[in-house]
Amino acid sequence: MIEQLFGSKTRVKLLQLFYSNPNRSYYVREITRKIDEQINSVRRELSNLLSIGIITSDNTNNKLYYEVNQKFEYFDPLQQIFGGGVKPIKKKAGTANEAETAETDSALKAVGRIDLAVYTGQFTRDETSGVDFLVVGEVNPNALQKYVDELETKENKSIRYTVMSLQDFKYRQQIRDRFAVAIAGAKKQILVDVHNLLTEVEELEKEEKKK
Repeated sequence: MIEQLFGSKTRVKLLQLFYSNPNRSYYVREITRKIDEQINSVRRELSNLLSIGIITSDNTNNKLYYEVNQKFEYFDPLQQIFGGGVKPIKKKAGTANEAETAETDSALKAVGRIDLAVYTGQFTRDETSGVDFLVVGEVNPNALQKYVDELETKENKSIRYTVMSLQDFKYRQQIRDRFAVAIAGAKKQILVDVHNLLTEVEELEKEEKKK
């Protein structure tokens, strides 16, 4: 049904990937691996989405990166459909993006009690914080290392990560520690935010971008 409404299976997978991962940037071959579609089909649909304004592109280190355009007129309703919020149209079970999201959630739960988990740095092409992955909570060090090792294999890159307790992170926020301020201002993807430590900041940033 969704493929019929939006034109093609590849386009739907791309929309699910981009809207489920706002602030994440991907290059073409990375996208083809994540959605498991042929590169020619991916290039064609990326061109279509660019022409409409749904995504934007940027060249960094001789690689062309794509990400969702949060200033697009219909960003909010499309994110409701494809981004994991309220879903007026039910996503087809078993899509590559849903499977990846479920796998991430399950793997994070195995790490421990996670209060906050954030991708930034290499994931969003913003080096403000100096890390790629932040975890706040009570974690099992061995389980966390296993998660990072598997993430490095999947992303084909070395991941810089930081882990701290909820008490420590709240204190850093309270005194406006340099790292906490950098995380708040960095371009990021929030995976988990149980206590709305960054979610409210994220919403304010979105409102600012729309102005």
